[in-house]
Amino acid sequence: MTGQTIALIVGILLIIIALGFIIGIYNKLVMLKNNIEKAFKNIDVILMQRAEEIPELVKITSKYVAHETMMLTRLTELRTAVLNSGTIDEKIAASGQLGRATKELFAVSENYPALLSNNNFLELQKRVSVMEDKIADRREYYNDSVNLYNIGIEEFPNVILAGLLGYKQRNLFTVLPEEKEYHGVQL
Repeated sequence: MTGQTIALIVGILLIIIALGFIIGIYNKLVMLKNNIEKAFKNIDVILMQRAEEIPELVKITSKYVAHETMMLTRLTELRTAVLNSGTIDEKIAASGQLGRATKELFAVSENYPALLSNNNFLELQKRVSVMEDKIADRREYYNDSVNLYNIGIEEFPNVILAGLLGYKQRNLFTVLPEEKEYHGVQL
């Protein structure tokens, strides 16, 4: 073998190794991006279930809490906002508001002993509470996925390919400041 042949073979091997490295980075970035989408779709399933429970809560509660129609109307509007949200960020904001309004409804319900003893209401309240727990778990998984993605697109040399592919930082699923506030039962 001549020096040129060896140089050619080494050059081809280096190109193959470089392509393999680039393909590996690309596949990692695609996996991280798709993992975020999957994580949010898992949240979305529970958000939809919760949104579907709201009309039942409103129907049962309205029999007992006729003068709380503003709250019940608000719940219905927030449910519609969740269902009509287009982007992940819009859905996150709308679901946060719906969660807070649902908690307020349960707090108000404490003032209606007949409502609290209604089996339908209790069962719905339990189902919504279970869904809230599932949403919290899936939010955590989503945030883990977003964190890994954000780290993945900032690591060198991934940052170069991520920039070329237009990958951008994603927002974590955060609790809105109004969700952290508690104003007591408002009658």
